[in-house]
Amino acid sequence: MKYLDYAVTFSEFPDEISLLINISNCPFHCPGCHSPELWENIGIELTFDELNKLIQSNKGITCVGFMGGPPEEVNMLTQYINAKYENIKVGWYTGYSHIPININTKWFDYIKIGPYIKELGGLDNPNTNQRFYKIENEQLIDWTYKFWKHGNK
Repeated sequence: MKYLDYAVTFSEFPDEISLLINISNCPFHCPGCHSPELWENIGIELTFDELNKLIQSNKGITCVGFMGGPPEEVNMLTQYINAKYENIKVGWYTGYSHIPININTKWFDYIKIGPYIKELGGLDNPNTNQRFYKIENEQLIDWTYKFWKHGNK
């Protein structure tokens, strides 16, 4: 699994300072995608050492967010983060319309599912098909509403 770039943001995971890692080789190719460059298999291999380097060079983060990536590898890196960094939460954005069976939700704090469908909009649109979940005790809590202008359910 490779990543093209990364950023630290406050917007992708509510109430978190997140290191977002943009994973390349996306299989979904959603029409209207804001990052079509991620469709290609390009970038730097995301090994444990590379992940450590990214986390350690971004002091103050409270969450690592994988923006895409194959479930098996994201699951493995998430488990690693949980074992090594007890105060860092983990999230995953994926275009799958459901959480893949091989994802172990006990390692995640947040998961966003759903392909981008232009007519329905992204998470900030109440009509979106996408769903953002906070995970507590392996239970999915729908937090999609937190992205809407007034945060109303």
